[in-house]
Amino acid sequence: MNYEIQMKSLIHRVTAWAALFLSLVYFSACVASADQRVKLVVNSHIISATVANTFAQRQKGLMNRRHLAADEGMLFVFPKADNHAMWMKNTLIPLDVAFIDQNGVIINIEEMAPLSLDQHSAQKPAKYALEMNAGWFFRNEAKTGNHVQGLDEINKNR
Repeated sequence: MNYEIQMKSLIHRVTAWAALFLSLVYFSACVASADQRVKLVVNSHIISATVANTFAQRQKGLMNRRHLAADEGMLFVFPKADNHAMWMKNTLIPLDVAFIDQNGVIINIEEMAPLSLDQHSAQKPAKYALEMNAGWFFRNEAKTGNHVQGLDEINKNR
């Protein structure tokens, strides 16, 4: 009889821990999927950018999106500055990417074709990458050496 009580108690504890674990996993998934947005300014042009600051968010990027508004983009925030590279796997819309250093200065801008597995790399260590519709940087006269304003808001929230 004592054994039966101990087993029921153990089953109760295991069930409680399993429920807690599943709740935490569910909550984490909900939080991770919530779109954090930031207002950036490049060459006096305002951008509304979705922030990708987790590995999963950076990995997914803009995959499977069919449309991106004119002044909308995605800001990839990397854990540390490095010669990061981007590709367009499962990305349906043509994009340009600006690699940005930790001071907010554009290092280089690359054109990226939809569905391409070609690597597009930062020419110097980059802390950020900003993806925009193809031609956005050219149309708005944004160039290497320009400063991206608003990145300090991201660093405050991390």
